[in-house]
Amino acid sequence: MKKRNKNHINLVQQLIIIILLSVFAGCTKNFENLNTNPAGVTDEQANADFALIASFLAQAQRDIIPEDVGEYQLANNLSSDAYGGYFAAQAPFVGNANNLTYSLVPGWYSAIWVDRYIKAMNPLYRVAQLSRQNEQLQDIFAFSLVLKVAAMHRTAEKVGPIIYSQYNMPNSNGQIEYDSQEDVYNNFFSDLNTATTILQTLQGQAISSAMSRSDLAYSGNNYQRWLKFANTLRLRLALRIAYISPAVAKTEGEKALNPQNGGLLEENADNCTIALSVDHPLNIITSSWSDTRMAAPLESFLSGYNDPRLARHFLPATDPAVLGQFKGIRSGINIDAKNRYDGYSRLIAQPQRMQLMVASESWFLRAEAALRGWNNAGNAQVNYETGIRRSFEMYNLSAQATAYLQNSTLTPRPYTDPKSVTAQQNDIAIGSPYLSTITIAWDESATTNRKLERIITQKWLAIFPDGDEAWTEYRRTGYPILFPVVVNYSGGAIPTNPGVRRFPYPEREYNSNSTAVAAAIQLLGGPDNGGTRLWWDVIDKSL
Repeated sequence: MKKRNKNHINLVQQLIIIILLSVFAGCTKNFENLNTNPAGVTDEQANADFALIASFLAQAQRDIIPEDVGEYQLANNLSSDAYGGYFAAQAPFVGNANNLTYSLVPGWYSAIWVDRYIKAMNPLYRVAQLSRQNEQLQDIFAFSLVLKVAAMHRTAEKVGPIIYSQYNMPNSNGQIEYDSQEDVYNNFFSDLNTATTILQTLQGQAISSAMSRSDLAYSGNNYQRWLKFANTLRLRLALRIAYISPAVAKTEGEKALNPQNGGLLEENADNCTIALSVDHPLNIITSSWSDTRMAAPLESFLSGYNDPRLARHFLPATDPAVLGQFKGIRSGINIDAKNRYDGYSRLIAQPQRMQLMVASESWFLRAEAALRGWNNAGNAQVNYETGIRRSFEMYNLSAQATAYLQNSTLTPRPYTDPKSVTAQQNDIAIGSPYLSTITIAWDESATTNRKLERIITQKWLAIFPDGDEAWTEYRRTGYPILFPVVVNYSGGAIPTNPGVRRFPYPEREYNSNSTAVAAAIQLLGGPDNGGTRLWWDVIDKSL
C-alpha cells in the first residue's frame, strides 16, 4: 500500500469509504436517492440509447472482482490471493499483525462486503427493475441475473450468509434479512435457471443494441458465450456444495452438463475476461506500490514441475541472495521490513482485463464431475488433460503440453528462504506433511482422493490469478496442499492448520442492521470470526 497511515490504509481510500458509508447507511436505506440520476435525466431519456443500463452493467462487471486498486488490495490481494497460495505481501502491514498473520483487520475485510453491495448488487438490482417486465430487454434481464450470481457467490464464499433474496426489502422493523448459506445457493441456482432459459431462446438471434453496449467480456458478439458462462458457473457452484448437499449438487451439475442446455466453456475463445477502465490492480500493487510478490506455494509447485507457465507469470528474482531464481515469499511469516523481500519474484504485467472464468476451469470441473459419476461429464482423464492443454494454449505453450502431461516423476519442490527472520520459518523440507507429493501424469489406478488432488492442483495452477476461486476450492477440498502460517495472532480463534475459513461481518452491519446480522450469525452456526467454517466447508484435510 502506498503512503499509508498507522493502520496502513490509504487516507484517500479511508475518506472515500467513509463518504460512501455515510451515503449508503444500510444496504438499501435511501435507495431511491441512491438511484436518482444526479444530472436530472429520467430513465426513459437515458435509455433512449441504453446509456443508463450500460453504465450500471459496466459498473457491476468491473466490480465482480474490483478493478479499483485500493478495493482490490483489501478485498482480494490481502485476503484470498494470499490464502489461496498465489501472492504474499512483503511489507509488515500494521506491525505485521494483519490478515496474513490472522489478526484480521476490520477496515480491510469490510471492503469485501461494502464494495460488492454498492458497486455490484445495487446497480444490478436497478437493471433488473428496468428490464424485468420489458419484452425488448429480456436479454439484459438475463444478463443482470448472471452477473449477480457471479458477483455475490464470491461474497458468500468469503463471509457465509448474505443479503440476497431480501435485498431492498426491509422487514417491519426496518432490518434487511440474510439468506442462510443453503438458501442463497438455491437462489443462485434459481436465478441461473431464469437467465439460462431466456438465453437459450435467444440463440442464433442478432445481438440487441442494449446488450452490444453492455457486454464488456465478449464485445456483444453473441449470446452463446454468456450462456456457456452461466452453465459453467452453475457447474462450479454445484461442485461447491457436493459434500454437503450431494443430491442438489448432482441435479444442478447434470443440468449444466446437459449439452441440450447450451454447453460449457470449451475453447480459450470462450474465456470470460472483463475489459477494465483502468490498469489491472495487480500491476499497481506489484510495481507502483511494490506490495506483493509470488507466494511460496506457487514457487514450490511450478518450479518442482518444471512448469513453463512459471516464466509466463513471474520475473526472476533480483535479490542477490536468490538472483536469477524464481523466488516466492511464504505467507504469514515474521517480516521485519518491506525491503527484505522486495527483490523476490514480481508478477509480469497483466492485460487490462479481469479474468472471471477460463475454459481450462470448465474442463477440470468436468473431470471432478466425472469422478462423481455425473451424467454427461465424460471421461475424467480426458477432461483433466484437456484442462491442462487449454491452460498451456493460453500462454502459447501448446508444444510443451504433451511432455508435461506424460511426466509421472516430478513433484513440488521443497521451499527454502535464505532471508527468513527466524529459522523455524525457513524450510518446508522433504518429508514435511505440507509438501505435496502429487505428480502430473494421470494415474487411473490411483484412489479417488488422489485423483481429486491431481485435478484440483492442476486447476489451481490453471485459474491463476483468481485468488477467490483458489482459496474457496482449497477450503472445500483441502487441495492443493499449502504451507501453513508461521505467525498466528488470532488468539486461538483461527487454527494455524487448516487456516482462515471466512471473514467476519463488517461493523456497518452491526451498526445499521444489528438484529439481522445477529440472526445471520445464528445461521452461520459459529462465532463471527475467521475460524468458523462455512456451510459447504465440511471436509477436514488438516495435517
